[in-house]
Amino acid sequence: MNSVEYCRFNGALHAIIVRSSFNDPGITFFTDPASSQQLAAMSHPVGKIIAPHRHNKVPREVHQVQEVLVIQEGKLQVDFYTESEEYLESRILLAGDTIMLCHGAHGFRVLEPLKMIEIKQGPYPGEGQTTRFPEAPDSDIRIGGPTS
Repeated sequence: MNSVEYCRFNGALHAIIVRSSFNDPGITFFTDPASSQQLAAMSHPVGKIIAPHRHNKVPREVHQVQEVLVIQEGKLQVDFYTESEEYLESRILLAGDTIMLCHGAHGFRVLEPLKMIEIKQGPYPGEGQTTRFPEAPDSDIRIGGPTS
């Protein structure tokens, strides 16, 4: 299994999965600099100094919410759908894995007791920010491998 999976369907990047096995030294950005949410992994030796800094206010306009899930414990199936609610395929995430959901629609099935952290853009406008639809029947679930 690859340490980083770029899940593309019909040319659109739906998700980036960074497996717990990812171990490159230094700083690795997985997202394009133009992405409204940035995802990176950082690995530094003891003694590395990151200079104190602050982030300057920059006006940003976000049209699509992207979310990052960090799996702390358990097992989660992520089901990918098109924006028109057609099932594509699924991936399994384990403890230590991280996924950034970038495009399309998605659903989840908890396969083992789960603890995870979710990170996404705010502010939160309430429940009306999402459109819910029926999940794919169990018989249609196809667990996919890495795609590019």
